[in-house]
Amino acid sequence: MTAGDPAESTPATPLGQPRTALVVVASTRAAAGTAEDRTGPVILRWLRDRGFAVDEPAIVADGEPVGRALIAGIAQPVDLVVTTGGTGVTPTDATPEMTLPLLDRQLPGVEEELRRRGLAVTPTAMLSRGVVGVAGRTLVVNLPGSPGGVKDGLAVLDTVLDHLLDQITGSDHG
Repeated sequence: MTAGDPAESTPATPLGQPRTALVVVASTRAAAGTAEDRTGPVILRWLRDRGFAVDEPAIVADGEPVGRALIAGIAQPVDLVVTTGGTGVTPTDATPEMTLPLLDRQLPGVEEELRRRGLAVTPTAMLSRGVVGVAGRTLVVNLPGSPGGVKDGLAVLDTVLDHLLDQITGSDHG
């Protein structure tokens, strides 16, 4: 293995298995095929670059389908579920409502930093109602449905994700 080899930095579970992730795109129009998903591929690429085992994004309609996708991901179980979309204030934006009942613990500091970082770019970031928390041994993160919001959110996660996932599994943080 050479320095900088992706396998050197592949995140692993305490048992040495590659970490797993699920991407859920909450978009009624993309699910119906009338709009292109522009955020799922950004998250997928970021996760794969970090060495996560992850399938193509699940593209679902807003509301209950998001809840069903979250429940399926947590039941698999995966280490991380990242949603995109459904965090605003339109009548169909319900991703936080689908996420909250599944969480054992919320992580308000991460939620606040996601909004703060987005606010540095656009004032509409304060409208995001996305939540972050732990469901069993799965970290669940709601990101906005815009490519810029997703990139900002991933930059926040990049600073704490490995440590956070280690903590969820009870690993020592040497």
